[in-house]
Amino acid sequence: MVKRVIISGAGIGGLTAALCFLHHGAEVTVLERAPELGEVGAGIQLPPNAMKVFQTLGLEDALVDIAFRPKALEARMGRSGLQLFNIPVADAAIERWGAPYLNIYRADYIALLNKALRAKRPDAVHLGAEIIGYEQTTNAVCAQLADGSHITGDVLIGSDGIHSRIRTAMMGDDTPVFTGNVAWRAVVPTEKLGDLAPGPTACVWMGPGKHCVTYRLRRGALTNFVGVVERDDWAIESWSERGTKTEALADFDGWHPTITRILTESEELYRWALFDRSPLTKWTNGRVALMGDAAHPMLPFMAQGAAMAVEDAWILAQQLALTESAPRALQDYHSLRQARASHVQALSRANAKTFHKRTRLGQLTTYGPLWLAGKIVPTCIHARQDWLYGHDVTA
Repeated sequence: MVKRVIISGAGIGGLTAALCFLHHGAEVTVLERAPELGEVGAGIQLPPNAMKVFQTLGLEDALVDIAFRPKALEARMGRSGLQLFNIPVADAAIERWGAPYLNIYRADYIALLNKALRAKRPDAVHLGAEIIGYEQTTNAVCAQLADGSHITGDVLIGSDGIHSRIRTAMMGDDTPVFTGNVAWRAVVPTEKLGDLAPGPTACVWMGPGKHCVTYRLRRGALTNFVGVVERDDWAIESWSERGTKTEALADFDGWHPTITRILTESEELYRWALFDRSPLTKWTNGRVALMGDAAHPMLPFMAQGAAMAVEDAWILAQQLALTESAPRALQDYHSLRQARASHVQALSRANAKTFHKRTRLGQLTTYGPLWLAGKIVPTCIHARQDWLYGHDVTA
């Protein structure tokens, strides 16, 4: 059984992995290159397939307390606000998929995971510790840090995001491809939106060449907005690049008053270009493995990027607890995870086209069946999500 685990990255995936490894009896050291765990404000969806891991870790109640449980998953037309479907999810998620569906503020999510980890291992996280490479022998792996120091363990896990240093050390530089989509994000106090506040749902608003998603955070006190626009004149892949209110309003000119009110009331607007990366053929190299965005970076069109990292975390810890050989355990992890993660990657990519239908015919043939199913047989939309939300890596 693996005893000493080094994790590169203290984001959602890395902190969850640390908790999973501790749950399975391993010792963990988390190395984070940032000087502090400061997250830019943004919302994130926490679906039932990820929540099942946190149920097993004993964190479900704590997450529910700081998050928001949407009443439904909803789709609307962006300009008119015409409702295409409204599928109950508050109680239905628990009844059908075994865990709640939550919307959560990313900074709160990170803080809760960090607090839970420090309660079990106060010295687990090391800030300002940047891994720049690694060397390995038959029996160990040695992580090389930017300050010239080294740390040795049984395995090294790269959970260091879309610009992973561990992936680069393992496979060399990659060349991401600009998708032609630019994303806006904002978080606004719900009370500032008045009667135009979006309902207590997780709602996708769709239109020609663009779409947006709205949902509430912090037990409803905040409203989260993410808007994606097809553009070819912006290609900065930065999570913290500011945009202007004028530019955002221009991108969603003529859209439903709920959307324009959110943008008008936003004090801070950020935008980033969405780049795509092809699925990797391998996630492991001896005693080193990739997880989360380092292994399978995803476009945000299924709201499953963080959830896939949470699933990775459990399977990694489980396999390393079950198998004596660390390299074999990491290979088994890859075999168990690659097909599902790659499938979600592909569907996320395809959803951009689904959300952005430009012609009347395209909208009718795509959104018409959704509207009809939502009105006549709403449970069929639930059923189409069973493979995703009903999946339980802890079973």
